[in-house]
Amino acid sequence: MMEELDVEPAITNIPAASDGKHLGFAWGPGDILAYETLYKASSGAKGSGCSFIHEVRKDEDIYSPILRKLFNESHHIFVGLQTIKEDLPSKNKKPQFVSISKNYRSVIRACMEELQQVAVSTKDAKVAMQYGNQVSILLAIELIWNLAEVLFIDSAPAGSLLLHLLDWVRLHKADVDERPRVLQSESPAEHKTTGMWAGWKNPDRFSEQATLHPAPRNMYKLMDTLLSKMPFYNTLTEYDVKWRHWHEEVDRCLQDNSFASNKHLEIICRLGMKTLAGHKELLALVSLPGHETTLQPPYSPTHRSCMTMFLDSRSVPEPLDNILLAAFEFDIHQVIKECSIALNNWWFVAHLTDLLDHCKLLQSHNLHFGSNLREFLLLEYASGLFTHHSLWQLAVDYFDHCPDLGRVYLELQIERVPLNTERKALKVLRICEQRQMSEQVRSICKIMAMRALKNNRLGSALSWSIRAKELPLPPSSQRGTFSDLDLIDNLGPAMLLSDRLTFLGKYREFHRLYGEKRFGEAAKLLLSLMTANIAPRSFWMTLLTDALPLLEQKEVIFSAGQTYELMFCLEELTSSLSSVAPATDGTMQDEDIEQTKVELLRLALARNLAMAIVKEGTVST
Repeated sequence: MMEELDVEPAITNIPAASDGKHLGFAWGPGDILAYETLYKASSGAKGSGCSFIHEVRKDEDIYSPILRKLFNESHHIFVGLQTIKEDLPSKNKKPQFVSISKNYRSVIRACMEELQQVAVSTKDAKVAMQYGNQVSILLAIELIWNLAEVLFIDSAPAGSLLLHLLDWVRLHKADVDERPRVLQSESPAEHKTTGMWAGWKNPDRFSEQATLHPAPRNMYKLMDTLLSKMPFYNTLTEYDVKWRHWHEEVDRCLQDNSFASNKHLEIICRLGMKTLAGHKELLALVSLPGHETTLQPPYSPTHRSCMTMFLDSRSVPEPLDNILLAAFEFDIHQVIKECSIALNNWWFVAHLTDLLDHCKLLQSHNLHFGSNLREFLLLEYASGLFTHHSLWQLAVDYFDHCPDLGRVYLELQIERVPLNTERKALKVLRICEQRQMSEQVRSICKIMAMRALKNNRLGSALSWSIRAKELPLPPSSQRGTFSDLDLIDNLGPAMLLSDRLTFLGKYREFHRLYGEKRFGEAAKLLLSLMTANIAPRSFWMTLLTDALPLLEQKEVIFSAGQTYELMFCLEELTSSLSSVAPATDGTMQDEDIEQTKVELLRLALARNLAMAIVKEGTVST
């Protein structure tokens, strides 16, 4: 049974489908090709028109030139993270993890700023909207990553954690510093945002009121004293003790009706107690495990109460609200799940999960179908990169660091990379050779060899065939000219890969010996090519023709026995040619030429045989 979906999949409208046309489709690694067919889906189809192929892409971000920088820079950070040694103590690794997390966030912010500049400068409203949406997504990503860094990766003690959370709020909320600005102004009471907060933080104002109104002077002084004793956070234990004492003193004043004659002061007193009670509950929420005042999530309802307070009865939480809520509940897997649903690609969840996994925060969570959560997300992200014409090179490193299924994915994906040029083919080949992927190496070399052969680039075809360690060349390769003599001269052990390659190397050696006027060695090698059946039968006439200059030498080169063998080869060749079906008129001229060659060869062999017999007989006597 399939697992129930968390959310309904997004609907993609294809223009042809709305016109009632019948569509076929083909799945790709990262997209779908939808095409119009001749089948009439309904009688209401609008006209015939022309057929189109519609490409439905899963991830459009990888085609953005600015976001491509995000993928490239984060790749370098990812590779550096994998080099951190596992055997290092956790205390030594934690600063490195925090530094890496900050590097990720700096890359996000750099891309965000560049997108913002382009969105502002462009005159195309559609492009500006597109970049604006990408900026919004990156803002949310950086917000979530920063919170995850504070709560999970850095995981500072309660006091420092609260300060980090305040910094997180200040960084991502522009108006959070309004209250400090109010207190620093010359007239805090006249500031538009001044309320009870200004009174609590500026108790001297109650002393001024006591001077202006002598009758309730004692009441104002008492409020002044209470506010001056109001505890400020230093450490959790100290704050808890001071808060309890201050709470008891304020409660005693309320019980004694010390402010009964001034409702405003009484309200301030009660609000102060409630406000600090909320502060204490927030501190308990983020305090260290095991502390006596700790209310560990999900038992503390504070975060849910806050969200309910800011949402009206008809509103529902947005995806970002759910992600932040899960983070404050310390539910890492729910954070990853919500992000996977909300975001349109795997970049964020793959890199964040990888970092959290290195922090040993995901050890207890494995998937039911093989790899763990980290590897699953990295594989999905890398598979998406492989659909891009240049980013596929980055995906190789991600596959390398997936120990369970990474190599299998790489072997399947590398075969889908289009080999448009020899330069790209060499890149793919180098990747496969470094990882000892012999089947893929052989396949790439065969493809490039056949392509070069079809383009009549025999030298390149031979080079790729040697790399493939086999020579699957069709008979058409036996014709034509070959100019890459250096390649043949340096074949070395590759000559033994096939009989044809051996013949090519030996035939080149024959010409080299002939050029050096080492006629005896050249004649022996030429004869062995035919008698050992190294040379193809169709090439024998060429070899016999090459023997003519040796037969016409004043000095006897071929012995009587060698001459007999040459005659036998010639008769074998002529008998096989005579058994072929009669040629057409178009090849009659070629046959006359061949017949002339045969007659010249017979005459030269007869003369050489006579000279060899005389020479050998003279030597024997």
